[in-house]
Amino acid sequence: MTSQDATDVVPSYDVDAVRSDFPILSTTMHDKPLVFLDSAASAQKPRQVIDAVSSAYESEYANVHRGLYKISETATANYEGTRETIRKYINAERTSEIIFTRNATESINLVAYSFGREFLEEGDEVVITELEHHANIVPWQILRDEKGVVLRVAPVNDDGELIMSDFEEILGPNTKLVTVSHMSNVMGTVLPVEELIQRAHAVGAKVLLHGCQSVTHIPVDVQALGCDFYVFSGHKLYGPSGIGVLYGREELLDSMPPFMGGGDMISSVTFAKSTWANLPHKFEAGTPAIVQAIGLGAAIDYVTDLGLEAIGAHEAELLNYATQKLSSFDGLKIIGTAPNKASVLSFTLDFAHPHDIATIIDRAGVAVRAGHHCAQPLMDRMDVPATVRASIGLYNNRSDIDALAAALADVQELFG
Repeated sequence: MTSQDATDVVPSYDVDAVRSDFPILSTTMHDKPLVFLDSAASAQKPRQVIDAVSSAYESEYANVHRGLYKISETATANYEGTRETIRKYINAERTSEIIFTRNATESINLVAYSFGREFLEEGDEVVITELEHHANIVPWQILRDEKGVVLRVAPVNDDGELIMSDFEEILGPNTKLVTVSHMSNVMGTVLPVEELIQRAHAVGAKVLLHGCQSVTHIPVDVQALGCDFYVFSGHKLYGPSGIGVLYGREELLDSMPPFMGGGDMISSVTFAKSTWANLPHKFEAGTPAIVQAIGLGAAIDYVTDLGLEAIGAHEAELLNYATQKLSSFDGLKIIGTAPNKASVLSFTLDFAHPHDIATIIDRAGVAVRAGHHCAQPLMDRMDVPATVRASIGLYNNRSDIDALAAALADVQELFG
């Protein structure tokens, strides 16, 4: 749910109860209560995830898939159980379409390396947008330099919305892949991905959605969307770091060569020849991130129990409240004002650099991000060197926004 969809907190959403699940929120920073507004970078972890990780290490840890003893069988069942949890969460058709990676960046690189090097040729075009994270730019630049594919960039307007007419003009017979963010990590813009997918498929292109931000805020149904690939990271979804997900349609994954070679991704090995395991293990070489995957399963269960619609409505109300609060500051400019956006508020103050702002309000216990947010081309497009980014998670409340506003008032007074 986006900022336009809610004006009041959903009555059934008990944010105080939610906050009590996150141990770190009861701590202090510089002797001030911690106000954490950097969930777009990496979200905090609820007790349920921490306990799942601890339990996996304390009483159920063993390598997976190969052990013929009980704790290995238990670890395997829990690890593979997360694959089914993810399948349900994004409504993939089969668990074989869920590939574990280290993070969304590795997932995109897997597609660039395996799909891109197998199926793209010199002159073929890959389309991205101006609001992409570096993770969805650099792998395609590497592929461009290596194979001679053409990288096309669809522009956004001053509000941070994709200019659909320009996007449509870019598409053509040479377009083989469209790879875009479902939701901007800088501005919170939610792209009209259903329409983008339809337009891309109409010219025969495959579509990859970068879903790191969206899976934490809005329901995702990969079958209804019709995307060919979808990627996200565990650590933004209230789970551990070091675990990510690549969804791919089974027929595409079957046609792609392995990303890495080693144990567990093989069917047989001789010195003359090796053959590959079936999906999903063909793309999962070596000992995986066992405990991290189990923790991600617990995180998805946690979010699912709260309900993404309730979470989205709560976050939309807070985004509206924060937008109103910050708009009252003289010299403050919000970067990214698309009507369809979620949970992210990037801004500048004309009298202070974003790095100075973040450093000063840190002393008040307020944690925000300042910089280019791994989106330097977007900073260039919006004509700013950096922004302050306050990003809202399911545990934030109005008091957090009030603390941010009070800290910004101190910045304003300091710079006078």
